Amino acid sequence: MLKTFSKGGVHPPENKLSAGQSVQILPPPVVATILLAQHIGVPAVAKVAVGDKVKVGQIIAESAGFVSANIHAPVSGTVKKIDAFADTSGYKRPAIQIETEGDEWLEGIDTSDELKTEVTESAEEMIRKITVAGIVGLGGATFPAHVKLAVPQGKKAEILVVNGVECEPYLTCDHRLMLEKGAEIIVGIRILKKALGVNKAVVGIENNKPDAIAHLRKCAAVDPEIEICPLKVKYPQGGEKQLIKAVTGREVPSGGLPVDVGAVPFNVATVFAVYEAVLKNKPVVERLVTVTGKGLANPSNFKVRIGTPINYLIEAAGGMPETTGKVISGGPMMGKALGVTDIPTTKGCSGILLMDEREATRKPLRSCTRCSKCVADCPMGLEPYLLMLAVERQMYDRAETEHIQDCIECGSCSYICPCQRPLLDYIRLGKSEVLKNIRARAKMNS
Repeated sequence: MLKTFSKGGVHPPENKLSAGQSVQILPPPVVATILLAQHIGVPAVAKVAVGDKVKVGQIIAESAGFVSANIHAPVSGTVKKIDAFADTSGYKRPAIQIETEGDEWLEGIDTSDELKTEVTESAEEMIRKITVAGIVGLGGATFPAHVKLAVPQGKKAEILVVNGVECEPYLTCDHRLMLEKGAEIIVGIRILKKALGVNKAVVGIENNKPDAIAHLRKCAAVDPEIEICPLKVKYPQGGEKQLIKAVTGREVPSGGLPVDVGAVPFNVATVFAVYEAVLKNKPVVERLVTVTGKGLANPSNFKVRIGTPINYLIEAAGGMPETTGKVISGGPMMGKALGVTDIPTTKGCSGILLMDEREATRKPLRSCTRCSKCVADCPMGLEPYLLMLAVERQMYDRAETEHIQDCIECGSCSYICPCQRPLLDYIRLGKSEVLKNIRARAKMNS
């Protein structure tokens, strides 16, 4: 019997339109715009000036704290501007804009496809390289990888959990990565096991990817302590708490971290980036992005440089259909709609979805009937209807006591609601207000 998590979950149509499309490498953009805040934590600080010449892989912005990440030049050329540019939220954020001139990489970076398997670096050296490379959670969370590797005092890492689930509808870039770079991912897992000081690793992959399961099992035969674990298809199994529950049976407590139950999770794309950083001295300057949609001429999986304009990706996939009603950064469940498409891709951008007008139009909202479907399907065991009501009435203390901060923003509640209630929209708003209150209390008590 296939494993899965126990609480809630839904089954949206998969729509994996680009699953059979091999990764295409897009050329560098004419101009790359690199945001300084593309990770959780403190934005990086620019270390170049207008007019500077840079090479691919050169550090152009340094981390400004422990929870922060270096940023590297994704193209070679001249720094054109250091200014504020719009991100996926529509707000302007500090960024560095580089005008591309050729494609000259920094010395010492191995850009070949040669597989390297010999891991001789110490754990300390591995973590140093991962930190320098600016690796963050490439599944979309963008949490700096070196922070996860710094296990807090009093905690103990026991198992590495690798996320190959890719449960979000439409997205296929992780699937293609596992098929095309499976051996490299296994080496990356070995590196992370050594860095964490653990023996056991498990890779969770939903059973709708039998080719990826078979391929990684073949690649993992070199290490009996790496388990490839097929999972029942259920959304949001890619959430770290849901995945840990599915593959280990351990439940991360409310307000807790995965390491509280001995688990340290990493996405497969992050694991691949770790392989490249440690064995090829390659920082995060590019990533795989799925560009998809039912009306799109060529749903595709692209390898693109960070900072590439999103409209450039859309054109490469056949151009925006006239019937497009919404462009989403990410998938339909957790992604966010874009106001414009001339904004840059970031480390956390795993997909661009073009939704038809009919799909994108919200149905008329009706009053809650207390059917409790949102409660039954919430993977965190929350009461979304109650949280929305509390936020509507600005009862943020009540929302906090009802554990609104435990919400993983998976969108299962909004998806399943027969009354078309925008539950997740209100919960996101409530989370931000509750976080403000928590920070204000902490400041008063400090």
